[in-house]
Amino acid sequence: MQTVLLVDDEQRMLDLVELFLIPQGFECIKETSGKNALEILKKEKVNLVILDVMMPEMDGWEVCKKIREFSQVPIIMLTARSDKQNLVKGLNIGADDYLSKPFDEGELIARVNAILRRFSEEEKGNNANIVYNKFFLDTEKYSLHYGNLKAQLTLKEFYIVKALISRPSKIYIREELLNAAWDYETETDIRTVDSHIRNLRDKLKKAGFPTNEFLKTAWGIGYKWN
Repeated sequence: MQTVLLVDDEQRMLDLVELFLIPQGFECIKETSGKNALEILKKEKVNLVILDVMMPEMDGWEVCKKIREFSQVPIIMLTARSDKQNLVKGLNIGADDYLSKPFDEGELIARVNAILRRFSEEEKGNNANIVYNKFFLDTEKYSLHYGNLKAQLTLKEFYIVKALISRPSKIYIREELLNAAWDYETETDIRTVDSHIRNLRDKLKKAGFPTNEFLKTAWGIGYKWN
């Protein structure tokens, strides 16, 4: 049985999400405090975190950043704000996916199952590491290497890079990258792909990668690796 850590200061929301997940065979740990949630993650085996943004004392953004300091557990952010600025912020600090409140039960279950399925496949080593020129994509640690340089990727960034680097000469349209990263029917705005690409470029640039030499934009079409 897989365990999902639910973090929200509203008990009603915790109970609702648990109601959706339990019939699907998930065990839920419910926590109203971000600080307490961090302690739970350090002690308990958790497969996924569903994290609310608007919480007192320590909001979801801060909790997400602190989780990424010691864990690569998948994180889905719950937010009442669906504007682009907050979406980019969430992706930039390490969130793997998001849902805007109020959300549909079916969409929640689809996102949870897709993330857990992919994460499980990678942990089992079903996919070999990918090497292309000086690049090395570590499919166990979700990291991209270029020579001695290294960048830790979020789950969504990992799948986007994996698609691009597996076929470096192919131009991927946004719909293809959306399908590669989400792996299920979704109502996610296709421009979310642009946010992931932008954050990925910033991350790689900060790590010293020569970003001008790869991850290029095919204007009006999509993206390619070189």
